[in-house]
Amino acid sequence: MSAGADTAHSADLLVVGWGLSGLVAASEAAAAGKQVVIVDQEPRTNLGGQAWWSFGGLFFIDSPEQRRFGIHDSLELARQDWFATAGFDRDEDAWPRRWAEAYLHFAHHEKRAWLREKGVGFFPVVGWAERGGYTATGPGNSVPRFHITWGTGPGLVAPFQAAVEQAEAAGRITILPRHRVTTLTATDGTVTGAAGDILAPTAAARGIATTREIVGSFTVAASATIVSSGGIGGNHELVRRNWPTRLGTPPEHMITGVPAYVDGSMQTVADAAGAHLINGDRMWHYVEGIENWDPVWPGHGIRILPGPSSIWLDATGRRLPVPLFPGYDTLGTLEHLRATGHDHSWFVLSQKIVEKEFTLSGSEQNPDLTGKDLRLLVKSRLGKGAAGPVQAFLDKGADFVVRQNLDDLIAGMQALPGGDVLDPAQVRLEVEARDREIDNDFTKDAQIAMLRSARAYRGDRLIRTATPHRILDPAAGPLIAVKLHVLTRKSLGGIETDLQSRALGADGQVVPGLYAAGESAGFGGGGVHGYRALEGTFVGGCLFSGRAAGRAAAAAV
Repeated sequence: MSAGADTAHSADLLVVGWGLSGLVAASEAAAAGKQVVIVDQEPRTNLGGQAWWSFGGLFFIDSPEQRRFGIHDSLELARQDWFATAGFDRDEDAWPRRWAEAYLHFAHHEKRAWLREKGVGFFPVVGWAERGGYTATGPGNSVPRFHITWGTGPGLVAPFQAAVEQAEAAGRITILPRHRVTTLTATDGTVTGAAGDILAPTAAARGIATTREIVGSFTVAASATIVSSGGIGGNHELVRRNWPTRLGTPPEHMITGVPAYVDGSMQTVADAAGAHLINGDRMWHYVEGIENWDPVWPGHGIRILPGPSSIWLDATGRRLPVPLFPGYDTLGTLEHLRATGHDHSWFVLSQKIVEKEFTLSGSEQNPDLTGKDLRLLVKSRLGKGAAGPVQAFLDKGADFVVRQNLDDLIAGMQALPGGDVLDPAQVRLEVEARDREIDNDFTKDAQIAMLRSARAYRGDRLIRTATPHRILDPAAGPLIAVKLHVLTRKSLGGIETDLQSRALGADGQVVPGLYAAGESAGFGGGGVHGYRALEGTFVGGCLFSGRAAGRAAAAAV
């Protein structure tokens, strides 16, 4: 340890982690008149955590935005979708089930109005994520429910960051960057705060991996402690250790959708304090990941948010089965692809499709929405050509192949790492067979039928789904292939909590003084999503569980 000071602090509440759930919890507690200390292992440039990098998608039920587009949604339909998607089937799902019911009511009633009061606005076109493609009792969203925050992740973080900083200026909140918790302290079974290491100061920009050099130690005494430290997506070792056998073997090669500080380090700390960690084998990783040509953190990957038209091929060139089409079933696609024995797959599409359907996840990849720039938004979403960030990947991305004819496209695919397993004859068969189907008003191709159905929704027709056409039509070209990787992202399990966000022990009893929120708590209860998520429910889960934790902890001290 380098020479440095040992410091001691005290407060009514300690919040470990300043991501969205932590900011919400701290702002709620401060509004209730409590003294709060927030600690985080990163420099202050990272205030807002993962949520700052997010697309800011939110799940609402029967919203004004939905009604304007003729979408008929209801609490009953949303409950049917949530529980069919979650697949709750364990004794440990008792609290997650209750959290799911509570969250559905929040999303149907108070959530939107609460955010609007804080100045949060929403893009008027509602997206349709996780479309399912199975029967009514299968997984997926029956209707579009993905509401994009105007300002994306930073716009969602902003009001809570502002509230925290106002409370800080008023002396009600103390923010301690570069403070890494290594122990939750306890007296007679009650958590009474935390202790840990003070890390060396750094001027690193947001998301940049930072040094773990220790320069001191600290303690914080608090009547209540809220763990809101995120999941494990930045720690591939933990991801592989928790990888479920139902999803096959973990990939040898993955790219990373979250900064390196999302390392799961608080899991062992919370466990040692008596918290019950459940559903660790439930996780949410994407299969449309691409290597970032301009990375911020190690192994930085970006997710393509695809429309429904691209042809999806496995590593050998065989088309994925029904209903594993782009945007339909993330985890079902991951499970299928892990059974192929290869870590990558392919999109094959046309320039016409990429211009209409490709959006990249993340605040930094959507400058129009993030910057609330109407002129840029109209140009990028409705104008000719691919959006600027997408075009940058077409020009510079290592996973993109752009060619004028199919033979050259296949050769370019084969030239990429792993391309040697691609069967050119199979690729040609799949593309040409699909194109024959598109020429007819009638088709047996389920994907073509589904994309025609998608265009019956005005939002899809306007900005999300290209007019059905032959991939090989020269007028729609050039041809594009994209190599896709598994992209780590979310933990769906975590600390088991009751509806007040109080941490529970293995015996089902409350751990006095300890609360958990956000991804640390599986976004509520230790796994509110079950096995799968409906999208727009991650930052929303941070809001809901953070609010519950802040209010309950403030009331208890």
